[in-house]
Amino acid sequence: MNVMKTLVSGFNFSNLGLYSRRISGNGNDNCRKDNIIGLNNNNEETEMQLKQLEEQILAFIDIGTNSIRLILVRLNPNHSYTVLRQEKEVVRLGENEFKSNHLQPGAMERAVLVCKKFAELAKSFGAGEIIAVATSAAREARNQAEFLEQLKKKAKLEVRVIPGKEEARLIYLGVSSGVHIGKRKAIFIDIGGGSTEIAIGDQFQHYYVDSFELGAIRLTTMFIQDGGTGPVPQDVYARMKLYIKNRMLKTARCMKSARIECAFGSSGTITNLAEIAMNMHGRGDAGRKLVLCYKDMRKVVSELCTLALDERKKVEGINPERADIIIGGAAILETIMEEFGLEEITVSDRGIVHGMLMDYLSRHEGFPQFQEMSVREMSVLQLGRSCNINERHANTVISLALQLFDSSKRIGLHDLGERERELLKYSAFLHDIGGFISFKGHHLHSHYIIGNTELLGFDQVEINIMANVARFHRKKLPKRQDPALAELDERSANIVIVLSMLLRLAEKLDRSHTCLVKKAEFTGKDRTKVALAIWPEGDCELEVWGVESNVRAFEKIFRKKLNLNVIQGSHWNREFSNLKIERDTSGVENALHT
Repeated sequence: MNVMKTLVSGFNFSNLGLYSRRISGNGNDNCRKDNIIGLNNNNEETEMQLKQLEEQILAFIDIGTNSIRLILVRLNPNHSYTVLRQEKEVVRLGENEFKSNHLQPGAMERAVLVCKKFAELAKSFGAGEIIAVATSAAREARNQAEFLEQLKKKAKLEVRVIPGKEEARLIYLGVSSGVHIGKRKAIFIDIGGGSTEIAIGDQFQHYYVDSFELGAIRLTTMFIQDGGTGPVPQDVYARMKLYIKNRMLKTARCMKSARIECAFGSSGTITNLAEIAMNMHGRGDAGRKLVLCYKDMRKVVSELCTLALDERKKVEGINPERADIIIGGAAILETIMEEFGLEEITVSDRGIVHGMLMDYLSRHEGFPQFQEMSVREMSVLQLGRSCNINERHANTVISLALQLFDSSKRIGLHDLGERERELLKYSAFLHDIGGFISFKGHHLHSHYIIGNTELLGFDQVEINIMANVARFHRKKLPKRQDPALAELDERSANIVIVLSMLLRLAEKLDRSHTCLVKKAEFTGKDRTKVALAIWPEGDCELEVWGVESNVRAFEKIFRKKLNLNVIQGSHWNREFSNLKIERDTSGVENALHT
């Protein structure tokens, strides 16, 4: 593993979401697409999809480090949407977390209670779906699994923990959907409790997204010894700014060339600083957009640093719940404005929950946000091309893997759905990406590259599933107790077991990389046997040998013998029914009916 880290350290895998389209969805497309490129819609499926959207009520929840937000919306028959309710509660989930990367019991209890309240509110409105994500505090917590389990049991919420760059993308989607900037290049800034997200883009696409472990709560914990109860000395504030600048140095150099023409801020920190400046300097006008000028912010910060917490809470315009952490947040914003030469920043009341809504709408035809290629597809395509994969072979394996997925589902080998089918597609496209490092052990390298790339549009569980499916497409079979599956829950691990088996066979059916086999499908013979029929365009001896080498693996996973039939007059027709295989059912039973 150390060798792998050394080899890839000079290549930035995490920025490969560059140039993805804003109006794309996260790729959970209802229309089936069997290749990464050249995708067409199925009109019949799309018509059904539009009907399902009529009068649908949805809830989106963002579990942040400082606060939890909810937005309830109704999707209307004319493909517009109406916001029914917005809620926000300060819970301080990241309180005392960042020194040990451990969520505190009291903080988790507060967060679960608020999430339960929000979920009940959503259901009282008739919400058919509640989509919830967690960001920085949960992302870094060693006891993340415990927190997610509490949310599942007590609040009845399934929560996805999303990577930092995905958080930045969603913030960009939310803010850019509420402003008119045309083709001007804008910077989008969100300062949270644990992290700061930055995006650069115009009205139609983002060019850059990034996330930094710099947040108002985090910096307050790191630099302000009394927890923000007393005045903040100038030397302490200066050290905070220097720390922030050093953490952002590389990114700032890259982003300065973007020629930013306008700036937008979407966090509570930025909003509150703008409100204080407006009250302090009288630069605000009722009904007009809230704008924070750099020179006004400097005056606000100078004033706030001289005040103890009790006095700070009395400052006109300040949110008392934010008074103890606002100086840490101000240091981040001031440094960003200085580094990018921003004279002013326009405050937006939109954020990640609005981005989640836009992301949802973009996956449904009829809404303005619809786009042909999704963020997920774009992100996977760019990663593959950046590592020079063989796209002809990759797309052949995709086609075969999806044929095997569909036909094996038809005969009852598994009961996986569209989400798993899509993850198989992306895993198939990237399965050989480890060859970028070395062919030897390339499945291990594939696991490392996919698992350590913040692919846009995916949550961390989905990234881990794809990484492991690629890892187990050759060599040993996955087992539930395998260290590679340690970060996955039982259901996700079982998904890996099934998908990796299908990918193994698809890979072997193009073992020669000559695209000889165009069609492959399973058919049920009886309770103990399955037939795999293939239609080659020539002598496929290598492919048949490849399937033969995986017959034992197939029976271990699906507990059925495999017969191979080669169609179209070829002399190949082998039946592997005489093999005696010891059963290994560990971790498999649930996978077939997940």
